[in-house]
Amino acid sequence: MSWGTELWDQFDNLEKHTQWGIDILEKYIKFVKERTEIELSYAKQLRNLAKKYQPKKNSKEEEEYRYTACKAFLSTLNEMNDYAGQHEVISENMTSNITVELARYVQELKQERKSYFHDGRKAQQHIEICWKQLESSKRRFERDCKEADRAQQYFEKMDADINVTKADVEKARQQAQVRHQMAEDSKADYSSILQKFNHEQHEYYHTHIPNIFQKIQEMEERRIVRIGESMKTYAEVDRQVIPIIGKCLDEIVKAAESIDQKNDSQLVIEAYKSGFEPPGDIEFEDYTQPMKRTVSDNSLSNSREGKSELKFGGKSKGKLWPFIKKNKLSLKLGATPEDFSNLPPEQRRKKLQQKVDELNKEIQKEMDQRDAITKMKDVYLKNPQMGDPASLDHKLAEVSQNIEKLRLEAQKFEAWLAEVEGRLPARSEQGRRQSGMFDAQNPATVNSCAQDRESPDGSYTEEQSQEGEVKVLATDFDDEFDEEEPLPAIGTCKALYTFEGQNEGTVSVVEGETLYVIEEDKGDGWTRIRRNEDEEGYVPTSYVEVYLDKNAKGAKTYI
Repeated sequence: MSWGTELWDQFDNLEKHTQWGIDILEKYIKFVKERTEIELSYAKQLRNLAKKYQPKKNSKEEEEYRYTACKAFLSTLNEMNDYAGQHEVISENMTSNITVELARYVQELKQERKSYFHDGRKAQQHIEICWKQLESSKRRFERDCKEADRAQQYFEKMDADINVTKADVEKARQQAQVRHQMAEDSKADYSSILQKFNHEQHEYYHTHIPNIFQKIQEMEERRIVRIGESMKTYAEVDRQVIPIIGKCLDEIVKAAESIDQKNDSQLVIEAYKSGFEPPGDIEFEDYTQPMKRTVSDNSLSNSREGKSELKFGGKSKGKLWPFIKKNKLSLKLGATPEDFSNLPPEQRRKKLQQKVDELNKEIQKEMDQRDAITKMKDVYLKNPQMGDPASLDHKLAEVSQNIEKLRLEAQKFEAWLAEVEGRLPARSEQGRRQSGMFDAQNPATVNSCAQDRESPDGSYTEEQSQEGEVKVLATDFDDEFDEEEPLPAIGTCKALYTFEGQNEGTVSVVEGETLYVIEEDKGDGWTRIRRNEDEEGYVPTSYVEVYLDKNAKGAKTYI
């Protein structure tokens, strides 16, 4: 099967067919190019999608990813990034292995095709010239033969006519001979050109054209093979990324299988557990018995104390009432105490533990910096030319001072943490004052009845009428509490640290100062002290060392 022998007369059709083949190749290149653009666009959209749903740093969303379901979703987003990367690989490989290579091949193919058909047209032009020469010599030979025949007939006619002179007859004979010679020469020339044309024609149809057409056939077959190889490469490029895409999908499945509903439920408990116990049964109040009232001051006082016990869980010390009112106001303003006393016990413990861990990390960081400075100072001592050791003393002292401050801060939070952990197992039945007075931003003291009405998120849910009643009661009894006899001192205490009592109900103390104790710590972290008859209030128990008198149970020390 050869185009040179089978299609020897189809030059124009072969030219059209090879051009069509190049058009097909260019169409396939365009197809692959558009596919690469789609892959890039798809990869970009996948990346944008994954980025859109990534949790924002330092936001509430980042805290949500503690749950296994959210972790699995985050893993899915990360795998989608890898998945998008594989589509980018597909685009890159198709561009480099198919689009670029085929584009270069098409240019080479066009040049090769142009060369072959140029040779074919050149051979056509040569055979056409030979044909024209043959036609011209043939016509000349025909014309000379006719002229020779006419000259011969004219000579014979003149020779037969007796009236014609001998000279005319001789002239006619010579003319006939000349014409005859010309015909012979034309014949010889025609024969030579014909022989040459036949040779050229044989070479054209049996050598030149078959060779050219054979090369064109080979060129066309190479084009077909090349487009087939490109299609295989097209499939292989996709096939190469299938294992990696499969791994991405396997990781997504693995992340989905790692979801633990029990663990997530436990995290919900840890996140929202208040540490409070459910309220007990409400006692029956019998209103059928008439209440006996007297107009004596004692009965009025008892009646009011009874109200206070009803409203505030049995806490009868009037000095706390103004603190309650102010504490409620500060809590509503959204202030956060330093010791997180506005939170339920369990949440408070977590916050304190987190704060202790942060302080320990800062302490370790400062200690590492101190060690580095110490080593540098030793190097300077051994090699004075490298630097002055005395220049590091100020920095070393500053770091040591920072470490000491951080340690004191850590001890303070550890004391609060120990206090909370000691109170978590069982709820105190006595009224508890919140230790929020310590923070300058939350001046308040709330007794246990307010805590009984505390919601799980630490907010207070009393109705407006109840709050109004508390304020009225506190206002009505202010004068009576101001006139109350001062409580007797039950011991003394020594301030271990300086405390700035900036909140209502607190008192400032200076480190080393000795004061009187008039009320012990009731389990809320605060001790009531007196400096003189006109100045008394609460200080954190962890800031003082208490010495009770001989009738007391013993001395309390800070933790």
